[in-house]
Amino acid sequence: MNFILIAIIVANVVISYKGFNDLYFFRKYEFHVGSIRSGEQIRMLSSGFLHVDMMHLIFNMLTLYFFAPVVLNWLGNFSFVLVYFGSLIFGSLLTMLLHKNDYSYRAVGASGAVTGVLYSAILLQPDMMLGIFFVIPMPAYIFGILYLLYSIYGMKAKNDNIGHTAHFGGAIGGYLITLIKMPSLFTDHTMMVILLAIPILILFGMAKLGKL
Repeated sequence: MNFILIAIIVANVVISYKGFNDLYFFRKYEFHVGSIRSGEQIRMLSSGFLHVDMMHLIFNMLTLYFFAPVVLNWLGNFSFVLVYFGSLIFGSLLTMLLHKNDYSYRAVGASGAVTGVLYSAILLQPDMMLGIFFVIPMPAYIFGILYLLYSIYGMKAKNDNIGHTAHFGGAIGGYLITLIKMPSLFTDHTMMVILLAIPILILFGMAKLGKL
């Protein structure tokens, strides 16, 4: 496994584990709109290495483990880091944009960065197949689209501490960075470029109509 991928996974595990056992640490570095607006911008990055619980952490790290090698193989180490951290920041920025007046809004998770890597991998290798629950075959692009549609549900339900809004910001980040790095995808994988844009457009349409 690539050493950069190992380092990112280890950082997520160590920091999340610390957060599981230290509520003060968790609260100090989680995404919290009021604190960020008062000047604690570090939370926009640090929150991406905290998770709600072990299942949240495992799901994100498994998704990263399966999709990161595709991005690494196609784009290389530097661009993979750019996609990962660029998507994390895009996720935090979109969250601030949509929740800037909700000073009590809190969220954690690597979901923004991971979704960016997921979207990047699907753009680069659209014929990928996944084994849902390691058994049920599903095209990766369908998984990606369903993942974001579930995120819309999570944003509307507001019944957990997971950064669902960051999923979309991350997807946008991974989508744009990958297309900038490989503009040939517009012609080589035109249909996939269009399909992956659909849930993003749905999100902004719902936000415009005040449905979120």
